[in-house]
Amino acid sequence: MTNSKIDAVCEELRLRLKDAADRNIAQGILFSGGVDTSILALLSPEIVALNVRLDEYGEDTRYAEIVAQRLGLQLHIKQINVEEAFEIMPRVIMVLRSFDPALPNDLALYFALKLAREKGLDSIITGDGSDELFAGYSYMSDLDLKKYLPSLARRMQFSSRRLGSHLGVTVKQPFLDNDFINYALSIEPALKIRQHEGTRYGKWILRKAFESFLPEEIVWQDKRPIETGSGFSHIREIISSRISEQDLAEAESTYSVKFLSKDHLYYYQIYREVVGEIPPPQPGEVKCPGCGTGRRPGSYHCRTCGWSVRRQ
Repeated sequence: MTNSKIDAVCEELRLRLKDAADRNIAQGILFSGGVDTSILALLSPEIVALNVRLDEYGEDTRYAEIVAQRLGLQLHIKQINVEEAFEIMPRVIMVLRSFDPALPNDLALYFALKLAREKGLDSIITGDGSDELFAGYSYMSDLDLKKYLPSLARRMQFSSRRLGSHLGVTVKQPFLDNDFINYALSIEPALKIRQHEGTRYGKWILRKAFESFLPEEIVWQDKRPIETGSGFSHIREIISSRISEQDLAEAESTYSVKFLSKDHLYYYQIYREVVGEIPPPQPGEVKCPGCGTGRRPGSYHCRTCGWSVRRQ
């Protein structure tokens, strides 16, 4: 594709995403300083940025401060300690009715949404959907994106709205605006994963469209999962130190659940206490290979245990 055509796609992308942001106005933004939330902050004047981290872990805060200074954002940062994270874990598991190993992501989201309430904000925006629409995950480089991304777009789900509803915060998702989803899926996959200065990047066209508006170290930074950037991934290490290999082996022989890790077992033990038994499949559902509950036909992810095709 010629440079002029790429420039045209970039201009259209900026306009379409700006329209989506204008249709999803909120008071605050859950702000990691990553590519997606930095772009949305750029397109949402006077928005209040919210960032949380676990103790001294994670890199997000540094990037959030860089972008906040560049854009003149009001930025609120809150440090959560390990004890608080463990105390709130049962509530998050109860609200989501899930013991998905991705729970550290949800803990970070919960505390950020709680911070929004503390600051008097009743609506926030998130960057949900960007990685799914623009091939931001590394595993996608080996897939037929022309087939995979539309399929993923039909079934992607995010926990931010459920947690927001529990806390009384309205969650808006500009990347998941219906018109924008349709436009994003029309962009050639070859523009979503591409080389930049010798490095292969997902979300290439999204980065390219905004590279003149944000610092280079922000636009071309590596992908950081929420749990990593916020430092909540450290929870896994703590749990692993508390559960022995023997404990894990005994649990695997006791329960009809395929545990992926020690922390997965830990979340399940809490799930049993605050939710109860795993529900059986309902009519029309197929049985999850990971925990035995029901999931929709064609679904690649179980919302209860976190089983997915990529984890087989």
